[in-house]
Amino acid sequence: MTLDERIERVVTEGRAPGLHGLVVRRGGTTVLERYESGDDAMLGHAIGHVTFDRDTLHDLRSVTKSVVGILYGIALGKGLVPEPGAPLLAQFPEYPDLAADPARGRLTVEHVLTMTLGLDWNEDAPYTSVANSEIAMEAAPDRYRFILERPIVEEPGRRWTYCGGASALLGAIVARGTGQSLTAYAEQALFGPLGITDFQWLKGDDGIESAAAGLRLRPVDVAAIGQLMLDGGRDIVPATWVADSTRPRADIEGEFRYGYQWYVDRRWFEAIGNGGQRLVVVPDEELVVVVTAGEYDQGQTSAAAVLATVLNP
Repeated sequence: MTLDERIERVVTEGRAPGLHGLVVRRGGTTVLERYESGDDAMLGHAIGHVTFDRDTLHDLRSVTKSVVGILYGIALGKGLVPEPGAPLLAQFPEYPDLAADPARGRLTVEHVLTMTLGLDWNEDAPYTSVANSEIAMEAAPDRYRFILERPIVEEPGRRWTYCGGASALLGAIVARGTGQSLTAYAEQALFGPLGITDFQWLKGDDGIESAAAGLRLRPVDVAAIGQLMLDGGRDIVPATWVADSTRPRADIEGEFRYGYQWYVDRRWFEAIGNGGQRLVVVPDEELVVVVTAGEYDQGQTSAAAVLATVLNP
């Protein structure tokens, strides 16, 4: 049975009810591209029933974090942003009161990259409630102070805790270091060189791009980013950064670990977004898989079914 036939079976049997799009590349060539229809939303705001095709932009949600990680790596290679070992509070001099706290003085950019800040942060609540730390951050008058003044609950670097605030800080570091908005720098340094011309980066009420979840791209363009990582960055991302960012650095569970804004498993590395957004890169198989889905705040049922079919023939 071909891959097309196996995916068709998954869909017709109802095992991927929320599937919106699927792109599979192997050996640098697209071997499968499929689009469905379904209800969709734009960062929490319903936009109704959509018939998807290759030109339809889709929310990436937290896949955005991994793209911001790539932008940091590009800027790092050009000497525009501080090294991972640099003190974090030095990048936010507008908060001298926080920098004066010796405990916060131990925070580094690497703790941001690995989500090991040791701060009180919880995204277990629905992304419609300010009980969720990311939503509370978006509602705060100053998102960066909100993050940086969270109570320290354990030694930085000790434990991985999912933290959209870490990605927001990383986005600020990139924007400040490059002197450009994330939108402008992404267009110049990453999207433009890849031929990506159609995208959106949604912003908060403060006019700042959501580095944690705001990017909207076509699935084929997400696949192009995955191919870039598979190819070692080519002349766009430093090869050293591709290797460094996809190396396991923090334990999550079992063999599942975290690098620099990428999840790392035994066979692959991946970016994961709320509702079933996935970018999976399997180096040994020269494989890139992109899934978009509409199961926001519901899980990863469709993505899990599709990926199981693609990754485990």
